[in-house]
Amino acid sequence: MSSKPVVVKISKGSEKFEILVNSEAAFEYRQNKTKDLDKVLVVDEVFTDSSKGQRAPRDKIKKAFGTDNIKDVEREILLKGELPLTTDQRRKMTEEKRRQIVAFISKNFVDPKTGLPHPTVRIEKAMEMVGFSVDPMKPAEEQAKGIVEKLRPYIALKTGSVTLSFKISSKYAYQAIKVLKEFGELKEENWGSDGSLSGKITMPIASQASFLDRMASVTHGEAEVKLIE
Repeated sequence: MSSKPVVVKISKGSEKFEILVNSEAAFEYRQNKTKDLDKVLVVDEVFTDSSKGQRAPRDKIKKAFGTDNIKDVEREILLKGELPLTTDQRRKMTEEKRRQIVAFISKNFVDPKTGLPHPTVRIEKAMEMVGFSVDPMKPAEEQAKGIVEKLRPYIALKTGSVTLSFKISSKYAYQAIKVLKEFGELKEENWGSDGSLSGKITMPIASQASFLDRMASVTHGEAEVKLIE
């Protein structure tokens, strides 16, 4: 993927480091649309000043990043450094980050009146009402946690986790284990000699309804699922 080369910069204490990347490829990498670092880098080097061709000494790199593995260092700079964005890239990244923030709130918080997640449109409207400005460069989870208290005057939000016990026959155990691992943390996982599966799972309270629907679907309503706490 060819595009205009740009410099990604990061500061570590008093030291500064840079890598030279393809603008569009770097943007795709940040969006998790590509994982090929070699296609992003213009030069496979870490610099202290790329405009002067000054490479960063290995000892300085190791002291700053805790490793002298160049690929790991380049990856950290690319993901956490200052990436110059075009207006269109910033707009796309902001929109994607907004979706991630809304998804996080929907997954981890419910309406205490219904016990169900708020519709995404309601969450987005509340974000507009508090005048929340999405930062395309900050992690979605960090921003979501920071805005929750501001949203509470406009939408009721309840969080927490639930623990469920489950028992699934061997006929559906293979499909069910995938769903279980997708929705929460397995606290117990017991496989019977007949291939049946039982145990306990903990998940965000907001995921419970979706989990029950998915489990009913993959087991055709034959799974035994009970709320423990």
